[in-house]
Amino acid sequence: MYRRPRRNRKSSAIRGMVEETRLSVKDFIFPMFLIEGQNQKVEVASMPGIFRYSLDLMIKEIESCLNLGIVAFDIFPAYPESKKDKYATESHNPETFYLKAIQKIKETFPEACIMTDVAMDPYSSDGHDGIVENGKILNDETLEILGKMTVAQAQAGADIIGPSDMMDGRVGYLREQLDDNGFTDVSIMSYTAKYASAFYGPFRDALDSAPKWGDKKTYQMDPANLHEAMIEADLDTEEGADFLMVKPALAYLDVIRLLKENYNVPIAAYNVSGEYSMIKASAERGWLDGERAMLESLISIKRAGANVILSYFAKEFAELQKK
Repeated sequence: MYRRPRRNRKSSAIRGMVEETRLSVKDFIFPMFLIEGQNQKVEVASMPGIFRYSLDLMIKEIESCLNLGIVAFDIFPAYPESKKDKYATESHNPETFYLKAIQKIKETFPEACIMTDVAMDPYSSDGHDGIVENGKILNDETLEILGKMTVAQAQAGADIIGPSDMMDGRVGYLREQLDDNGFTDVSIMSYTAKYASAFYGPFRDALDSAPKWGDKKTYQMDPANLHEAMIEADLDTEEGADFLMVKPALAYLDVIRLLKENYNVPIAAYNVSGEYSMIKASAERGWLDGERAMLESLISIKRAGANVILSYFAKEFAELQKK
């Protein structure tokens, strides 16, 4: 007599009962791209099905997502070159369209959780996440700008701040700035293990935020390194991070698992633009089943230990659950 594991796979009903990992719409944050203007909906060429929206249409899209059960959104601004400069001054201009949009979205949908991005690159004429001097990215001088950006976003109504720049000491500095300005309830989701990845290309197309020279390897992590993520996670938790993020997700499932097993804070994973686009492109060519590939990818991220998944598949997944 021997065991027959196939008995627990013999029907859909039984497979459902013994399923170890389950995805929910509640697991997701939906990244979205904001542009200036009215009645603007522009597809990102390298991200089929993903659009850049003006505020009026983004509000309609958020309402559609809320009706599907998606309640959290990470909103990224796309700025024209004319509004970028060396010190990213537009990032904390109270009249800038991004901050005005966050305020309007929160007024319209107070139940929505809005996450914002804290980094210089969308606003920087250099396209880097920090101040550039003589070919070097300055760390401590950049923190002051990030602090101004963070407070401005909190004032606009952000629920979660997402420092994505990988500057040293940023979580502690931003926590102090938030607390000193009365925003003790605003959370920080730190991009703790953000790798210097080839999978960011379509995102940079969406925001036109690629660096004008060089790369980001002096501040983003080496893809070869695993335990360096523990150093970053130790620092971020000590400095007050409420969530630890791994980015990208699919090539770094081992990093997600490592952080999940060692830290008692929620772990987030960013299923980035290149991971989304490679599935979409393959599906368009008939090389794989896009729906199944999406679900398999997302479940692998959850199975690895992610509590929160930032994914461009969020709405598609939610629509599938409604069927």
